[in-house]
Amino acid sequence: MRVLLVEEDLIAARGITLMLKAAGAVVDQTDSGEDSLELLRHYEYDIVLLDLTLPDIEGFEVVRRIRIARNDTPVVVLSSITMPQARVKALSLGADDFITKPYDKAELLARMQAIVRRSKGFSQPTVRMGRLELNLDSREVLVDGRDIHLTGKEYSILELLVLRKGMVLTKEAFLNHLYGGMDEPEVKIIDVFVCKLRKKLARAGADGVIGTIWGRGYVIRESATQELFVTPREPLHIPRMSPAA
Repeated sequence: MRVLLVEEDLIAARGITLMLKAAGAVVDQTDSGEDSLELLRHYEYDIVLLDLTLPDIEGFEVVRRIRIARNDTPVVVLSSITMPQARVKALSLGADDFITKPYDKAELLARMQAIVRRSKGFSQPTVRMGRLELNLDSREVLVDGRDIHLTGKEYSILELLVLRKGMVLTKEAFLNHLYGGMDEPEVKIIDVFVCKLRKKLARAGADGVIGTIWGRGYVIRESATQELFVTPREPLHIPRMSPAA
């Protein structure tokens, strides 16, 4: 999960960032509404955490501009304002949730995960694809009920593929998701991660879950027998027999 945190209070921002990173998220943080809009124009996020009190423009205006730009990234407003009118205004402008400060961090994370799941079309935290089972909240991966140990990067790649099921994801998209534009390694590192991930899944009995679209990237697939991703073979030519004399 990639999160854009827009928070003026640096101490609060640091605490939220540490909590989200511990949960495996990639976090970009800014205290500027204008900067947040610029980041949303250039990068794809799973969710935005937005404080209403910002030094340049109100959080309400940020929500309004996000929706005017037809950006449907989920937005969760974080605010110390307790008046019902503020909640109504934020939600009417297009925010997906409104959480009043101070808040419980575990509840915040749970709400974020639920909103992200629903935005990707998943009502439940557990996603099943053939023999593969992925829990988007606990980050557990099972094959035929057996737990598969993945590194943080391997899990993030698998999660992104599952959340974007049916879409071909480029290596650059994975780099951006994993590193957030900061200290990015060479793009070929994605091939290394995917290779290791495939081997772990194959050893567990889930071979062929990740398909390669040559020259474009990778895609998740529920069945390894889908002909769309099989390398074409030369047609079999059967010699014609001459009619008997």
